[in-house]
Amino acid sequence: MSLLEGKTAVVTGAASGNGRAIAELFAEHGAAVVVADVRDDPREGGEPTHELVESRGGDAVFVECDVTNYDDCVDAVEAADPFGGVDIMVNNAGIVGPQVPLVELDMDDYRTLMAVNLDGVFHGSKAAALAMVEHGNGGSIVNMSSVAGMVGYGGITPYSAAKGGVRLFSYALANELGPDGVRVNVVHPGVIETAMTTDDSPIVGTEAGEQLKAVLPLRRFGTPEDVAGVCLFLASDLSSYVTAESIVVDGGNLNSA
Repeated sequence: MSLLEGKTAVVTGAASGNGRAIAELFAEHGAAVVVADVRDDPREGGEPTHELVESRGGDAVFVECDVTNYDDCVDAVEAADPFGGVDIMVNNAGIVGPQVPLVELDMDDYRTLMAVNLDGVFHGSKAAALAMVEHGNGGSIVNMSSVAGMVGYGGITPYSAAKGGVRLFSYALANELGPDGVRVNVVHPGVIETAMTTDDSPIVGTEAGEQLKAVLPLRRFGTPEDVAGVCLFLASDLSSYVTAESIVVDGGNLNSA
């Protein structure tokens, strides 16, 4: 069953990791996909996401997009116009930033993290909302937060602040856009096996990571496909009466902590 047939999705940070899996799954379900990222080569290797989608018979285009720049996000949304206009916006791009106590955090690092993780969601949401309201066909905006946006973690205080901001921003925006038929929801991944958790913030493959995995109810870390499946649900009509909602994708960690 093709859940997104005839739809067009813009996915930021879609060259690698969770964004790549989201773009692939959306295309498998019939969507045309705008792959928006600062790079087109996947961090994990392999052919670029848009080329992979096209090789499988789907429609995709790559747009260089720095989400800290609002005009770049507008360009990404406008890239959906040849396919009929944006129906789905997934604001997925994000970074971890330095993992140090707040008193040791450099202010430039702080501003960069907030610019990507919070401002980037604002920019992508605004660009998509303007287009969706103008088209008058409704739409779905899916914003990527984190379990750190549900529970604050020491050592990554600005990351937690940004992701918590994404959660409340999304709820407020859902109230604003609901009358126009645009739904806004949030996904909160836990530890997902991507370059972010193996290289940027090493958890997977470490002793501490193995200890954490041993107490997770599902006894495994998540995969990008796990996150993509939830995004597919939120993007499709299966969730047509779901807005201003959070879905945690963490193997039961928060609930059992």
